[in-house]
Amino acid sequence: MLFLNPLQSLWTAWQSQGCAVTSLLVIVLLAWSSSTSVEQKTLDLMRREPLIDGHNDLALQLRINYNNRLSTIDLHNLSKTHTDIERLKAGHVGAQMWSAYVLCSSQDKDAVRLTLEQIDVIKRMCSNYEELELVTSSTAVRETKKIGCLIAIEGGHSIDSSLPALRMFYDLGVRSLALTHTCNTPWAETSSTIHRVHQRDISLTEFGKSDHMTLTLQYCQSSHFTSCLQEVVKEMNRLGMMIDLSHSSVSTARAVLLISRAPVIFSHSSASAVCNSPRNVPDDLLQLLKENRGIVMVNLYSQFVACGNKANIATVADHFDHIKKIAGPESIGIGGDYDGARGFPEGLEDVSKYPALIQELLQRDWTEQELAGVLRGNFLRVFEQVERVRDELQAEPASEKEISLKEVDNPCRSNLRTLLPSSGSLGRHHPSASLPLPFLLFFLIVL
Repeated sequence: MLFLNPLQSLWTAWQSQGCAVTSLLVIVLLAWSSSTSVEQKTLDLMRREPLIDGHNDLALQLRINYNNRLSTIDLHNLSKTHTDIERLKAGHVGAQMWSAYVLCSSQDKDAVRLTLEQIDVIKRMCSNYEELELVTSSTAVRETKKIGCLIAIEGGHSIDSSLPALRMFYDLGVRSLALTHTCNTPWAETSSTIHRVHQRDISLTEFGKSDHMTLTLQYCQSSHFTSCLQEVVKEMNRLGMMIDLSHSSVSTARAVLLISRAPVIFSHSSASAVCNSPRNVPDDLLQLLKENRGIVMVNLYSQFVACGNKANIATVADHFDHIKKIAGPESIGIGGDYDGARGFPEGLEDVSKYPALIQELLQRDWTEQELAGVLRGNFLRVFEQVERVRDELQAEPASEKEISLKEVDNPCRSNLRTLLPSSGSLGRHHPSASLPLPFLLFFLIVL
């Protein structure tokens, strides 16, 4: 039945016009048949290997547009976003890393609370709809028959330089943390020049020295720096939380790639060699990433794939080809960045369009095995290795290291330590740490 109409046309042409027209129709028929074959091959592959997308900011749009009030909307069909359940299904998305993102302007203020609220809306979203399922392990991602929901925090400012906060986020189901967003933290440097709070000349502060070419990593040499980047990386390795280097500076990313025992991800970045944006990954980092066995999940935002507002599917595919050439096909995934950016390539306007990208790669002679890795296999390998490192570190106690008061001091931060005269060695004097006047008078009278 598929070829009935073309064959009828061919027969009619043969009768009326002869061989010349018939030859033309044969060419058209073969081209049409080939296109249909690639399209069907794409859909069959994505049904077998549904996509794991590394980054989506729908939760941010739920806050902006609906104040996180899920009761007022139907997630099957949304008009103000790039993402809804019906379009996820059309795009053959099998699991999604949902970003719990809060603005850098919340740093040193209420970032932890706001992040908790974003985690809450993601968890409610994924429990309220039968098509979605919250997952927290690689096994659960593999086995779910629904659209798996993974929670990722975008920006180290969300943990407020606190390893206990990091651990509590893990207990709530967070399985990935981007070390920075567009702001520095006291222990990591951003690739952005937009909002450089906690300005650093280098990414490792006193915890590790860097000349941006040669790293000499060392443990803290000063009591003033008892918790920095290396401690965060070590604790994430111990917990089994994926380290996300999207938004990190080159020096921070290079340091982490040398420190981490587990593979890392760039959840939504592309190739610098194709588009020279600071948000993309240069070739020397791609080579380190290959050694680390991590992955770059290619971002689809036009500014990051074309360095401008105009882009198409071929432009995006060029990033895949380049990363494959430098780091191998096993180092690639997809992190669309839908609902976190505005302006996507023609043909990739929302999450339903992913099959068009896979079809383009098939037409560029990517094998089905390579694309199965891009779609999900490479991410699952990284996730499984992160969990394997966690299991190897089971005997390690939770880190009790703290970053110095000098590094995190700000008017919104309380210091609950009681600094009596005999305990001055605990830290420098801070107004918020002083005892109230009645208590001081009491101690003076007693003594």
